[in-house]
Amino acid sequence: MKIEKTTLALGLLCASVMTGAPAKAQSDSFYAGKTVNLYIGFAAGGSYDLYARTLARHMGNYIPGKPTIVANTMAGAGSFRAANHIYSVAAKDGTALGMISQAVAIEEALKTPGILFKSAEFNWIGRATNATELMLTWRTSKTKTFADSFTNETPIASTGPGSPSEGYPRLLNGLMNTKFKIIGGYPASANALLAMEKGEVDSAFTSWDTLKASKQDWLRAGDVNILVQFNTKRLAELPDTPSALELARSEQDRKILGFYLSGAEVGRSFLTTPGVPAERLATLRAAFDATMKDEAFRGELARAKAELNPMSGADLQKMIVDVSNTPPDVIERIKSLLKIE
Repeated sequence: MKIEKTTLALGLLCASVMTGAPAKAQSDSFYAGKTVNLYIGFAAGGSYDLYARTLARHMGNYIPGKPTIVANTMAGAGSFRAANHIYSVAAKDGTALGMISQAVAIEEALKTPGILFKSAEFNWIGRATNATELMLTWRTSKTKTFADSFTNETPIASTGPGSPSEGYPRLLNGLMNTKFKIIGGYPASANALLAMEKGEVDSAFTSWDTLKASKQDWLRAGDVNILVQFNTKRLAELPDTPSALELARSEQDRKILGFYLSGAEVGRSFLTTPGVPAERLATLRAAFDATMKDEAFRGELARAKAELNPMSGADLQKMIVDVSNTPPDVIERIKSLLKIE
């Protein structure tokens, strides 16, 4: 009798292995030996690239099977090139990740040309940090404060229609009659900052993280004027620079600016394609959350003077859906201000 029971138990065990019944075993084996591609929508030198490449070096340790994560630059059109690729072309099995503009849901809601994706249909993995964008001018510019932008035409470098460097100046011009002149064609904020330093333009956009990490010499020497910080309230480190929401002249202005400022909350976030199986999405989100606590990962960001303020994938997904569901009347008002047909 004992022999029969042992034989039956072994038979059941073999059957479960043959059919792949244990879900965890399936999950563990899927990524073993695989390469996960992480597509970065901006060129090297900016904070998008920094966060993406740092994550790529560590997150694979927390995915069962420990795949290799390879960071791939796919710059162009304010990260729309990468976003369109991830949405329509990349493998839908959890082996494609991406980091794209924090403003993609905003630009999609505004029906910006070149968008071939739906932001809410991406599977969002998690946010490394929110991001306060800054509008700067070089020390030689006549525009030294935000008030000067009402009287001086101020050429500003843009990294494309999906980026804050184009959206915000257009919005401010339409909402407040500022005189920013948008100069396109720059692949990343690093290129835009260099153009400002060389005198090709007066102004450029970058994040506070990037400025602190890579341009401390500018701050010490007073080479740049910080006109405005694009967040809902002033950072403690920038007490003398107005936040965008302070500039609102009416409640409607506040709603419009609030819609745009949602991009600052999305910040430096990661996603994967639509269609990823639920169990695999859960695996990626859990690996991301674990990476945010990893001492080596956190140490790299600290040495780069980069902030870390994580948000879970589920909460991030809800935020993106909320932006995508912005009431049509608000969208139409913004489009009229931006002169979008």
